[in-house]
Amino acid sequence: MKQILVIGATGRVGREVVSQLLATGTRVRALTRNPNAATLPPEVEVARGDLTIPATLDGCLDGVDAVFLVWTAPVGAVSAAIDRITKQARHVVLLSSPHRTAHPFFQASQPNPVAALHAEIERLIEASGLRRTFLRPGIFASNAKFWWAPQIRNGDVVRWPYAAAPTAPIHERDIAAVGVRALLEAGHDGAEYVLTGPHSLTQLEQLVTIGEVIGRSLHFEEISPEEARRELNAPASVVDMLLKAWAAAIGRPAFVTSTVEEITGRPARTFRDWVIDHADDFRV
Repeated sequence: MKQILVIGATGRVGREVVSQLLATGTRVRALTRNPNAATLPPEVEVARGDLTIPATLDGCLDGVDAVFLVWTAPVGAVSAAIDRITKQARHVVLLSSPHRTAHPFFQASQPNPVAALHAEIERLIEASGLRRTFLRPGIFASNAKFWWAPQIRNGDVVRWPYAAAPTAPIHERDIAAVGVRALLEAGHDGAEYVLTGPHSLTQLEQLVTIGEVIGRSLHFEEISPEEARRELNAPASVVDMLLKAWAAAIGRPAFVTSTVEEITGRPARTFRDWVIDHADDFRV
């Protein structure tokens, strides 16, 4: 039976990877800086480790067959941590981004810190010669929870830029499902999977979908990029990256792939599916 180390196990995708691995009977170890706060299932072996302290990784990596890696540390820690991981693991599945995908939504915001970070991690993994698989999901459906749910719980108006910008939001369960296949099955070495939801939807259409699911009439109040820079609760570099991407996306369909279905054998979940799963997050 394989043993998998999940780095980033308490995040949106990491928790789904843990859950789906456990459902297959796989032994799962989770690296976390604070095991007492991890709130993972009791079947998970929770190991204390910190990507910024390479010596703490050795025990976490001991005896594992593969690593699912979500990078959660400062960029300065990349080189030493990846060196430890690639010397001890047999296979790494990295949660990256579509920074190489030739679509304006993904390219207009480059260079940016996120793309640069992922490119450097990929470079180091490739240079090591380790078996590897890179997952490149587009916009997460779960961003709607963090971006819009606070406003929706407080009223019927969402103030947000670029109502007409289309994206193809992907459910975190589908990202995890592809990752689990790559961890457990043969045939994924060297693969780079661009993952999206099944439909191109404008941000306005996404908001309308949320309203339909929760039974409310929601209104999109479009704000300017300048207003967004003042109002969005995110680092300036992230806001700038998003604004450039949304602006470039106007007037053309979102980039949509069938990769989830090709790898898992089932269609990718729709944005409506995601909202149904998370409807309570938008209710008072």
